[in-house]
Amino acid sequence: KQLTQDDDADEVEIAVDNTAFMDEFFSEVGSLPVFCSEYDLEKLTAEIKKRANNVRNKLKSMEKHIEEDEVRSSADLRIRKSQHSVLSRKFVEVMTKYNEAQVDFRERSKGRIQRQLEITGKKTTDEELEEMLESGNPAIFTSGVKGLHLLQQGRHKDIVRLESSIRELHDMFVDIAMLVENQGAMIDRIENNMDQSVGFVERAVADTKKAVKYQSEARRKKIMIMVCCVILAIILASTIGGIFA
Repeated sequence: KQLTQDDDADEVEIAVDNTAFMDEFFSEVGSLPVFCSEYDLEKLTAEIKKRANNVRNKLKSMEKHIEEDEVRSSADLRIRKSQHSVLSRKFVEVMTKYNEAQVDFRERSKGRIQRQLEITGKKTTDEELEEMLESGNPAIFTSGVKGLHLLQQGRHKDIVRLESSIRELHDMFVDIAMLVENQGAMIDRIENNMDQSVGFVERAVADTKKAVKYQSEARRKKIMIMVCCVILAIILASTIGGIFA
């Protein structure tokens, strides 16, 4: 259930079963002041990105070694193939959960900005909020409101940072998702090679049994011919002896 790496400078140990930690973190960040959540969010995002890239590289390395050894039929290859498949799918599940947590946090941050604007009497639509985020200027709706501009600016930075993180991880996510999708063909090739090897062994065993059977039958026929010859010789000897007697 864990993926460990011992041969790199940066050791990684990831418990892939526990995917709820991201939900818990984003939930806690949503209730913290801006100055605190910015630091924690940036730190966690950088750490997740680093570990995700590390895991992806390890999975691609495993895939390469499996493809190089797929001509062999061995229990070790089947085990490594199964491990690679499970780890890849788990990794996709974790990254999907992470992406969902990011999107959810972004939407909740938008909702908080919208509610705070409504409290000050400035009603905004979703389209207007998106326009504010894309423009990079939260002061469009918060100018003139004491204390609100700084707060919204912090929330805006959180959202922009999340969007940047989502874009950066998108290519990696697509790459590993394609890796899992392509596993089907790779696994089929490995299993086909294994089936062929097993077929060769089974045919060799069958041919050996046939050879033993044919050899045994030939030996019996040879003995029977020898016995018949002996009996015939005895009969001839008796007949000839009777004639001369």
